[in-house]
Amino acid sequence: MLNPADAVRERAFQAVFQHLLEICEGAVAVDAQTRIVWMDDKYRTLLGIDPQHELIGRNIEEIIPSSLLFQVIESGKPMLLDLMPFGGRTFVVSRIPLRDDRGGVIGAIGFVLYDRPQYLKPLVQKFTRLQTDLETAQRELAGARAAKYSLAQFLGTSEPVRDVKRMARRAAQIESTVLLLGETGTGKELIAHAIHAASPRASRPMVAINVAAIPETLTEAEFFGVAPGAYTGAERRGRPGKFEIANGGTLFLDEIGDMPLPLQAKLLRVLQEREIEPLGSNKVIKVDVRIIAATSHDLEDLVARKQFRADLYYRLNVVAITLPPLRRRLADLESIAESILERLCQKYGTPVRELAPSAVAALTSHNWPGNVRELYNVLERACALSDHGILTDQDIVAVLPAAAAAPAAGTPAASVSKAETLADAVAAAERRAIAAALAESHGVKAEAARLLGISRATLYDKLEALGPASGQPT
Repeated sequence: MLNPADAVRERAFQAVFQHLLEICEGAVAVDAQTRIVWMDDKYRTLLGIDPQHELIGRNIEEIIPSSLLFQVIESGKPMLLDLMPFGGRTFVVSRIPLRDDRGGVIGAIGFVLYDRPQYLKPLVQKFTRLQTDLETAQRELAGARAAKYSLAQFLGTSEPVRDVKRMARRAAQIESTVLLLGETGTGKELIAHAIHAASPRASRPMVAINVAAIPETLTEAEFFGVAPGAYTGAERRGRPGKFEIANGGTLFLDEIGDMPLPLQAKLLRVLQEREIEPLGSNKVIKVDVRIIAATSHDLEDLVARKQFRADLYYRLNVVAITLPPLRRRLADLESIAESILERLCQKYGTPVRELAPSAVAALTSHNWPGNVRELYNVLERACALSDHGILTDQDIVAVLPAAAAAPAAGTPAASVSKAETLADAVAAAERRAIAAALAESHGVKAEAARLLGISRATLYDKLEALGPASGQPT
């Protein structure tokens, strides 16, 4: 006598089998040699076989040449959904192996679920729609995590720009950590994306995170992820951190100088061990992530003041690239401004604006503490407030900061002609740029010329033309 559990299981098997027989269009069973041991009347009718015709003992392939029940017997694995041709028709079938008490395959049973594949059309359409939605979501996710910029978008032909691009191309071909240094608005994020785009990891995720924008209490969760139920309110399925999302690709850590000291120690361990431990979990996850860090702070000064770990600084400072401020590459300013104007006109659907020579001179005379980001802001305001197709110095001066736009004391604008004002503005801008370059290079003219993006011969010509006021030693 069967025990209660076995009795329930056997009853369940019988009920399922009976239900399949009721809803299907026909069924057939074969032994281990694929000989027919049973076929119901519905299957006989479907195949057009006389009810009096004896089938027991005949090989299934004599009756249904396209039967694959022999494959089910050989493999011991079911074919839950398949299409089987027969006599110019196509049946939707399911095939299941039959086993003895020891688990050995002793035969197989086949069910005709539908006598026409058209019945599967709603299911196929739904599957196709789901597959299309999945592929679309994957493409969108891949696009969101792809590099947004290339080196071609870092505009300029001056020597400092060429140096940056040369270093970036070299960094793209190696796996070392990159540290991008420079003032805010100099294009550190652009270079980070460009390095990823030119690297062997280009097809993998590019994940960027602004360290300064994350509350200190959430930084660990953002970086390393959260295990399911790690704390009250945590997601039931957990949440991956940026390291896990960037696995196989590149993680860009912007404003690394603002990272809290406790997290610096954990980041150092990740860089050394190449593994992370999500918040609230004991599971260690191996990660393969290339790090590109950026900061506008002086990290050496932060290290000296014990605000940044020295060991982390040395780990990050493997390939250091310093991006020059805009005032150190004024030769590129006009081409950058023209590119910005083109983007602005595309963004707002307005006719293309141009810069008059006087506008270029006015832009060149500004110090640009906010660099390219400030230049974008100035040009956007100039376009918004001017109806002119060609922007002049008046359009630029009107939107420059008051201190930069104000004329020098005791020099009324009306006392000189328009041509003299333009010449003076250009000369004054060149004097300031040359004086700053000479001061930074401690009077070494070759280095000053490199900072200005001009040749030494051109620098000497300008020094002679501008005279002692340019800042040269007298």
